[in-house]
Amino acid sequence: MQDSIPMTAASSSRRQWLQTAAVAMGAGCLAPNWSTAAPPLVRSGKTPHFKLSLAAYSFNRWLPKAWVHEDLANAKFTLEKFIDFCADQNLDGCELTAYYFPKTITTDYLLSLKERAHRQGLSISGTAIGNDFCVADPEKRAQQLEMCRNWIDYSAILGAPAIRIFAGNIPKGDTEDAARERCVAGINEALKYAATKGVYLALENHGGITATPAQMLKIIEGIDPSPWFGVNFDGGNFRTEDPYADLAKIAPYAVNSQVKVELFPGGKKEPADLGRVVQILREAGYRGFITLEYEAADDPLTAIPGYLQELRKHCG
Repeated sequence: MQDSIPMTAASSSRRQWLQTAAVAMGAGCLAPNWSTAAPPLVRSGKTPHFKLSLAAYSFNRWLPKAWVHEDLANAKFTLEKFIDFCADQNLDGCELTAYYFPKTITTDYLLSLKERAHRQGLSISGTAIGNDFCVADPEKRAQQLEMCRNWIDYSAILGAPAIRIFAGNIPKGDTEDAARERCVAGINEALKYAATKGVYLALENHGGITATPAQMLKIIEGIDPSPWFGVNFDGGNFRTEDPYADLAKIAPYAVNSQVKVELFPGGKKEPADLGRVVQILREAGYRGFITLEYEAADDPLTAIPGYLQELRKHCG
């Protein structure tokens, strides 16, 4: 096993950063500044521009989780095999989800993935973590901040431009306002470090306190002005009465996008109109990766190529 990633000048202050942030957020000292709302992104391109990527989460049922398996090299399906699959599909990129990395992540391992992707003609379009910035316990909050900071470092090494982050869920007995305040404070604190590494933090509409566009916008309004923050537009996560209309409300903030093959209007599952979802991004002037995140029941190995073909048709 390779040595863990060495401490750098920036990372040597991690312990102090975590302790200070956790104490300040627990005390409410980092309350969001509601008077400074993050504006929608301004892009210089005259027309939308799309590149296709695939999320590793599409193989969630196949890829071993690091918290279950220490030795991922001998697994039936690995991130290396996922990268090769993306190349076989002639994609522009691949999105690497944190869940499938080994427990001990080394610089050598990250560079091996970066090399493999580049050799296969792929960009690493982003990474994705499953954080919760709503937690109230100072120790748990420090752990969440540490995970985010670690993945900012990992993403910088991989050359991934963005990290998909979550907001979180309201702890039992807490209020949404209090949970949102802690979430905003956590994002703002992590964002300071992300800016020093040139990595976007992309907040996903992922239930909890981001279940509706109104909730998303309240969080966005509290984020300190930064060119390194935006939304991870997830085309399948709004379970509102009209998810298409609600997706259009967050699309102008998108710095990354994921599309799913199923939607849940009013909580009822139905096939997604992929053309309509892509059109929402087009009308918002989005330029960047459209990442398929396949979660349907059919075998991903045989189902994904057809959906990628359909997305190509809609992306033009």
